[in-house]
Amino acid sequence: MGIWKRTVPPETLSEQHGGTLPALLDIRFVEFGEDFARATMPVDERHIQPAGILHGGASVVLAETIGSVCGVMALEEGWTVVGLEVNANHLAPVFKGDAVEALCRPLQLGRSVQVWTIEMRRGDGRLTCVSRLTTVVRQVRGD
Repeated sequence: MGIWKRTVPPETLSEQHGGTLPALLDIRFVEFGEDFARATMPVDERHIQPAGILHGGASVVLAETIGSVCGVMALEEGWTVVGLEVNANHLAPVFKGDAVEALCRPLQLGRSVQVWTIEMRRGDGRLTCVSRLTTVVRQVRGD
C-alpha cells in the first residue's frame, strides 16, 4: 500500500473527473505504485499552441491534476488538499499526435503541507517538463 491511505482504481479516478478540465483534456490515471502515480494525456488540437506543440498550460493542468489527486489519496478520509503553488520547467517540445506521461512522487508529506514532483515524458521517453506542486492539507468541512 505504501504512502496511499485510500484505494481507488485509476479508471474510477478518471471517471470522477467527467465534465471537468482534466476530462476535457483527456487526462487518464493509469497506475498507482507504492510511492508514485502515473497519468497520461494525448497531445491533439485541444492541447497545442499555434506553433503545433504542447501548450505549457496543458502541462501545468496535468501536473496539478495528478499532484492534487495524489495529495488526497495520501490522506485519511475527512481530509483534502488545496493547491498552494505550482511551477513548471518546459524542457523539450511535444508535437501534436504524441502523448505525455506524468510520473508523480512526493517530496514532502507533512501534516499541513505536501510537496509533489511531477516528471512528464513524451512518447520517445524524453523528459519534456518537470513540475512541482505544493498543497495545503485541510479538513473537509460539511458546509
